[in-house]
Amino acid sequence: MKEFLYKYKPGVPKYYLLIFSGIMWIAVGQFLIRLATEWLLLEEDPIKYLFVFFGITLGFIKYRITFLKVINKNIIRIEQRPGKLCAFSFLSWKNYVLVGFMMLLGITLRHSPIPKLYLSILYIGIGLGLILGSITYFKASIKEIKAYYA
Repeated sequence: MKEFLYKYKPGVPKYYLLIFSGIMWIAVGQFLIRLATEWLLLEEDPIKYLFVFFGITLGFIKYRITFLKVINKNIIRIEQRPGKLCAFSFLSWKNYVLVGFMMLLGITLRHSPIPKLYLSILYIGIGLGLILGSITYFKASIKEIKAYYA
């Protein structure tokens, strides 16, 4: 059975996993920022620009303090494994659980009584942090592509 699974495993070069990660992070970041933008466009009070500023500030902080650590761990995990890797291993099992929890939390927050104006700070912050993180993945993928074809 193990041989069968290994034979049909969707194995890809490491740089694909880094590209997949970057695409996933940028797609989710864009989704969160789009939601926040829709909420902010409904607001007529000019104070919404202050919320945008706080969201952008949170995004840079979130990227530097939290996301960069996660990204670097992921990149090291991928780079250290030999040969072609399963296409779904761009996240560790622990990270798949974390992603599921974050999705559940996001859905819960969107349906909570918390005003969308306040949620927009969090959504812009996390979305921008994810987009910035995708750049780190794309840089690592370029390095890995060069090593693969060297």
